[in-house]
Amino acid sequence: MNVKSLPVSISSRGKKWHWFLLLVSLWAAPVRAQFRDDFNGPAVQTDPDGISGWTFSTGDGKAVMDFRQGGLGYASIFVDASGDQRNVWWALIERQVLERIDLGRLKQPDRALRIEARLRVSHAPRRVNLQLLTQRTTDFESNLMEFDIADTVNWHTISLTVPDLDAVPGDTVIAHLALMDWGLEKYRVDVDYIKVDLVNVTEVGPDLGNAVPYHPPVPAPGSFICVARTDRAATIDLENRELNLSDWVVIDGAKKIALLAVGASQGSILHWDLSAWQGKKAAGQGLLELTTRTLERKAEDLKDFGLIRVVEILGGDPAWEQKTVTAASLCRGWKLSRVMNPQMVIDWPVISGNDSKTYFTISEPVLQRLLDGKTLGLALLPLGAIHAAFYAEENESGKTGPRLRFNTK
Repeated sequence: MNVKSLPVSISSRGKKWHWFLLLVSLWAAPVRAQFRDDFNGPAVQTDPDGISGWTFSTGDGKAVMDFRQGGLGYASIFVDASGDQRNVWWALIERQVLERIDLGRLKQPDRALRIEARLRVSHAPRRVNLQLLTQRTTDFESNLMEFDIADTVNWHTISLTVPDLDAVPGDTVIAHLALMDWGLEKYRVDVDYIKVDLVNVTEVGPDLGNAVPYHPPVPAPGSFICVARTDRAATIDLENRELNLSDWVVIDGAKKIALLAVGASQGSILHWDLSAWQGKKAAGQGLLELTTRTLERKAEDLKDFGLIRVVEILGGDPAWEQKTVTAASLCRGWKLSRVMNPQMVIDWPVISGNDSKTYFTISEPVLQRLLDGKTLGLALLPLGAIHAAFYAEENESGKTGPRLRFNTK
């Protein structure tokens, strides 16, 4: 309101009333984000250097992408991963966001930078990543958080507050949104807005969205109260799809030891009867525990190679029988990418040595879907060349079989 435009005939009391209304309106008006892009223009503002607009790129595979106006008032990230093979690609958008952010205030203990975005995805469940970094960042997994998006219909608001960002006046702050390892098809993420603010952490409230730490530390197995044993588990062959491998064993003299194998075209599928926890809410992440029998892999450690990829089973036959299941019968004519989520729960190395334990963190959203029956089990697949075998439930009264460890609220 321009107070100079008030009519001269307004009484002194009326002027005071108008001043009061002005102050109330200013107090109640939302504060404009220190950086915000609403993507309301005719085209997305881009800049290969990410200074005056958004830069975008892909890596670690053969996925290609574009970032352009997707509709009225939103932009869209388009990714075509159909030419990729290993599904370890990433695609990101980034730009500098300094505009009106006073980095000198970051040293105050109650101040932090927060990045927030509102988006919608073409495939679900999938995770997207938010991150804030500077031109001095060398650990690109720091300040990186994933967000589990459960559906393709709704818009979801997610945010990440970074209280300890190493940024001082003169630094360049960069906003980052990415998607990784979504599969080998074509994907889309619609972005309504992205904003970055210097916030008061005592007032701003908790972050928004279903956050999943990126490569979280493995908690102590004894910290979990609930322990579930598999009621069904089997090895399947993704090339010889009609072949049942539920009797996969290692022959040790006269003894046959039941195994769950992962390698080449082999994978293993695990199911738990979680009816005892029906209606419960997961409390934090859980653990999948496997006991190693044998491990063969390349001696040299290579990035994204020689690992076990844990994925959710989202469809197919929910009542498969261990003694008869095959890859074909599990899928029931569906594409494998519709039966198993192509985006992994986690990729993780196997601990070698007979009877050694390997623990895979299972995020809270995945654990909740297991408890709710929306996820029908977990599958173990090879990422790169690896031959690994784990003890099945049938051995020694199940003492070394797979375990799902978790807590509930």
